[in-house]
Amino acid sequence: MFTGIIETVGTVAAIERRGDLALLAVDAPAIAAGVRVGDSVAVNGGCLTVTAEAGGRFAFEAVRETLEKTALGGLAVGSRVNLERALRADSRLDGHIVQGHVDGTGRVRALERAGDDVRLFVDCEPELLECLVEKGSVAIDGVSLTVVGVSAAGFDVALVPHTLAVTTLGDLRPGHRVNLEVDVLGKYVKRYVERVLEREGRR
Repeated sequence: MFTGIIETVGTVAAIERRGDLALLAVDAPAIAAGVRVGDSVAVNGGCLTVTAEAGGRFAFEAVRETLEKTALGGLAVGSRVNLERALRADSRLDGHIVQGHVDGTGRVRALERAGDDVRLFVDCEPELLECLVEKGSVAIDGVSLTVVGVSAAGFDVALVPHTLAVTTLGDLRPGHRVNLEVDVLGKYVKRYVERVLEREGRR
């Protein structure tokens, strides 16, 4: 489990394809002291397991499902990635509950700047939009954000200067593919209501 509060930005150092598997090496010396083999780390919002560690470089394995259902398959050597270690039981929950299970991807429609006011617009599939509400939470590339508005095609969030400074979101441009995880509480509520309606429909 994660919070969506990014600890550091790492850099993809190497990518090796082995059939349906991708071996990903990421340089992230800022968190090296607290990461061991077997630990879970959210890489742009996708929960991956550390398979090797040396000198501030971490190796991860991404299976076919991960590569197809997330934007991680589009990473290249030199790509910057948001990193967050798993939440400790005695830690403060500063963002929101993020599982690291990417629900789908979206496409950046626009990144609009007006002084310190920065608005990010993302288009996504209707099934994701059904779980989004104004003032609710969403994780974009692993970053916990508050939804400002929801439209028929997508949604938008406001980015504060600190978020732009400590994450990769300021690098986004129209057309970029991003990982999305909607609020897990919203998913459970949606499924519960669907089941109730299904029962009512059978009567």
